[in-house]
Amino acid sequence: MMDMSITKDIGVALPEVFLLCATFCVLILDLFLSKSMKIITFLLTQVSLLATVWLIYTSIGNSGGLVNVEPVFAFNNMYVKDALADTLKIVMLLMGNLAFLYSRIYQRDRNMCSGEYYSLALFAILGMMIMVSANTMLLVYLGLELLSLAMYAMVALQRDNGRASEAAMKYFVLGAVASGMLLYGMSIVYGLSGHIDLAGITEYISAKDNITSNIGLLLGLSFILVGLGFKLGVAPFHMWIPDVYDGAPTAVTQFIGTLPKLAAFGMVFRLLVGGLDGLQDSWQQILIFLAVLSLAIGNIIAIAQTNLKRMLAYSTIAHMGFVVLGILAGTKEGYSATLFYTITYALTALAGFAVIMLLSRKGYEADQISDLKGLSRRHPWYAFLMMIVLFSMAGIPPTVGFYAKLIVIQSIIDVDLVWLATYAVILSVIGAYYYLRVIKIMYFDQPDAVQSERADISIEFNILLSTNSLALVLLGIMPGSLMAICIAVINATII
Repeated sequence: MMDMSITKDIGVALPEVFLLCATFCVLILDLFLSKSMKIITFLLTQVSLLATVWLIYTSIGNSGGLVNVEPVFAFNNMYVKDALADTLKIVMLLMGNLAFLYSRIYQRDRNMCSGEYYSLALFAILGMMIMVSANTMLLVYLGLELLSLAMYAMVALQRDNGRASEAAMKYFVLGAVASGMLLYGMSIVYGLSGHIDLAGITEYISAKDNITSNIGLLLGLSFILVGLGFKLGVAPFHMWIPDVYDGAPTAVTQFIGTLPKLAAFGMVFRLLVGGLDGLQDSWQQILIFLAVLSLAIGNIIAIAQTNLKRMLAYSTIAHMGFVVLGILAGTKEGYSATLFYTITYALTALAGFAVIMLLSRKGYEADQISDLKGLSRRHPWYAFLMMIVLFSMAGIPPTVGFYAKLIVIQSIIDVDLVWLATYAVILSVIGAYYYLRVIKIMYFDQPDAVQSERADISIEFNILLSTNSLALVLLGIMPGSLMAICIAVINATII
């Protein structure tokens, strides 16, 4: 009976089990490959991600469609497979596949096409998958630590890069503090409620007549929000983002700036909506403070940046402020808008960092805003694609960034936070300046010097980047299908 139960549990979590085995295969196989055969490691990584997507998709097909997925629990209700988990996993795996395709030439130029890089990235993705399927605080924390430890090592992978080592050390120290805060908050909640499973915590909170009198529970919530704020990258817990984005290799920056944002949304949703929903009045007030601060710091400090990656780092802080806005609304519409925003932002950031890697060469990083001077004369098509990316980040129609910001703002207006919506609009207008400044530099400034042209960019890379960037316009003009999926997923997850 026990064996049958274990077999059933493994069947529910088969995508994670498969990806774990594939990660070990990538790491071990790479040990026996010569430098000229490293392409096999890359291909095996890509196949592993696509096969994991196929396993998730086939399990969805057996249950009658994505939004009809009934929650399935495994491992004594510690693990849950539902519409939200499956959706985030598929998006993360496909974007991971896309990120590896974008970064292959960049990694090859810097001798990063190694089994260590790909296995660390796969471990990070596995941690993300565990986070979004966690149904207990313990599994949330284990998934988060698997993700974090892998990313610390990825940042420091270039041992001869002093900036990368410094960034990794800052990331590690601050990440350890934030993880400690999160774990301490979880321990307080467990000590008071007697539960680590999210459903048990929800029952405990709902049974309280006057939750505001329980100072211990509110203290635990505060520590949990500190940890979540760090992982989301919102102010005032944002200090690691500019240094890590700037110091890490651009391929790693692209990875850190996209996929973990999806996992962070899943983690926040599980903890705040799935377990601490009864404390909504309390965590809403704290999230308002985090959103206000993030929008101000991200948009204002980005104006002073001359490094393109640092500018995008502060831009990320502002975007995470919008993510928090949708969550604090506390409604299905707000959660759906946040899911849409997070997916489309990750897609936008993928294209933005891909352009930076495209313009970089061996021994040269195109990470300064001045490196884009005269790009429209040297590479008119790449300048056009980068303009689309910047328009989307600024929220300018007809790109998807405009619609994403619009629905988030609408969700907080619906809960009578009109002043907060007005504040977000004003800061977005201020933030549009530094995006438009980069476009002005690309189209109206003369290049400082004639730069050599890259001759090793494949037609596949160009097609991929073009499709990615043009999709931002297509989704802005016709956002209905993706938005309908987000709404259906949230409705299916929140019973």
